[in-house]
Amino acid sequence: MFSFNAVSRRGAMALLAAGAATPAFAGDRPIGKPFAGRSTVMATGGMAATSQPLATQAALKILAAGGTAVDAAIAANACLGLMEPTGCGLGGDLFALVRDPKTGKVHALNASGPAPTGMSLKQLTAVSKGPTIPALGWAPVTVPGAMDGWRLLHEKFGKLTMAEILAPAIGYARDGFPVSPVIADGWRRNVGRFTRDKALLGDAYDNVVRTWTINGETPASGRVFKNSDLARTLTNIAAFGRGWFYEGEGARQIEAFMKRIGGPLRASDLAAYRAEWVEPISTSYRGHDVWQCPPNGQGITVLQMLNILEGYDLKAMGFGSADALHVMAEAKKAAFRDRARLIADPRFAPMPSQLLDKAYAAQQRAKIDMAKAGPAFDEAGHKDGDTIYLATGDASGMLVSFIQSNYRGMGSGLIPDGLGFGLQNRGAQFSLDPKHANAYAPKKRPFHTIIPGMLTKDGTGLAFGVMGGDMQPQGHTQIVTNVVDFGMDIQEAGDAPRWRHIGGPDPGDGGGQSSELYLESQYSAEARAALAARGHKLVAGRYEDVGGYQAVMRKDGVLFGASEMRKDGQAAGI
Repeated sequence: MFSFNAVSRRGAMALLAAGAATPAFAGDRPIGKPFAGRSTVMATGGMAATSQPLATQAALKILAAGGTAVDAAIAANACLGLMEPTGCGLGGDLFALVRDPKTGKVHALNASGPAPTGMSLKQLTAVSKGPTIPALGWAPVTVPGAMDGWRLLHEKFGKLTMAEILAPAIGYARDGFPVSPVIADGWRRNVGRFTRDKALLGDAYDNVVRTWTINGETPASGRVFKNSDLARTLTNIAAFGRGWFYEGEGARQIEAFMKRIGGPLRASDLAAYRAEWVEPISTSYRGHDVWQCPPNGQGITVLQMLNILEGYDLKAMGFGSADALHVMAEAKKAAFRDRARLIADPRFAPMPSQLLDKAYAAQQRAKIDMAKAGPAFDEAGHKDGDTIYLATGDASGMLVSFIQSNYRGMGSGLIPDGLGFGLQNRGAQFSLDPKHANAYAPKKRPFHTIIPGMLTKDGTGLAFGVMGGDMQPQGHTQIVTNVVDFGMDIQEAGDAPRWRHIGGPDPGDGGGQSSELYLESQYSAEARAALAARGHKLVAGRYEDVGGYQAVMRKDGVLFGASEMRKDGQAAGI
């Protein structure tokens, strides 16, 4: 016997695999899908869905004060950088989609930073001492883009001052907040990795202990945690804006730290950086418009998968059927081939225009054998990602789909002296192959896994996302098909069991022959047997990351919110 409260979901899955006696994991709901954990939240004045309840409440506070959905999203993100440093922070990048209620237009923001100017591909290859770029230390650090993303979003769509927007995060950083359980588990594991590999961090490891532990221990669930350095940083940003972070004291502190540890990032790299508004890309899927940010992100992969799947009657196949799961996994494999070869910073490697053609999708679809799984590929994909996704909406009809990340494993492990946040390791996603589209180069932005999504039709808009490395295109595709093909509401669409194909080609951070299909435990034995008979190598008896989902929808003047039951989060409205 054991207490369920004492066992993480990861641990529970391990117990199931071992055949241990376990309690039931859910009760019976009186309406809706049996796997739904709760009802969709509804409101008219504003809505926020994030992976930490206090961040959701901060967003609602901003909405109640007259702020826009963009103001609320920035407030929530600032809180999450403190409360969920395992997934995001000021040292990372962000992407966003914003639906303007005045025009109905969807705007796309790319706030991803480039490689520093002071390191060449030859130098990085020598430092890496292997086929890939290390995830820890200064080698994978790129310019943090998130704060300049805040600036652009606020200038175009904000209403309150940045001091008002950042006040909740500053207060929590100064006075403390109780750490939530899923985040506490990730915090422990990530700092544990830094501790195991502290030789790679050198003296910089001291800042990990100082910033992210309490007397050398990571905060357990329910423990109150403070970050006074981050409170000062956010206070300076509220007062002085971009100039402090990218050109003033903040930039000088980052440069001094990087010089101290021998890294190439300089204040001049930060000063030169600008986030940018870009034209979103889209495709139609059964009468709905699906929106994504263009490369250097992998949003185009979602659109390719949906274009392939549009040729199948998924509704007739049935949710969770072997046929539906098979064609989805095969569509993923096809789209990921292009993802591996072609997605990169378009300023260095323009994306071929035919990738979104329906005719091209038909060619890809014709290669799928309904009776047989496709082969493994040459390179193994990046499995995990440490990211947050949030969505907000306001009474005017503005919707924000917002994703932010430090990339893998809480970032590079480098925390600039006195600033209270870690620098991302997004540069680990570059390829060291000089012939690859995603090859490392100074001033180049790496391939990006983080993608916000949006679905629109006849005045209805749905802001959604599924975080988690190369799970993201697979997760986005499952949310769209759950809503459009299988008729689920937005909470059911996230609570539904997910699949994840593991392996296949990747734009630059791995090699191997892995090709496995992971199914969450709720899928039927019949579907598993049928997929195995077609040659799919099923992963059984272990937990895999299937991402973290949030969503906000506006339809007929009503806002609907959904939050991921696999995370700590909350959807709430006013």
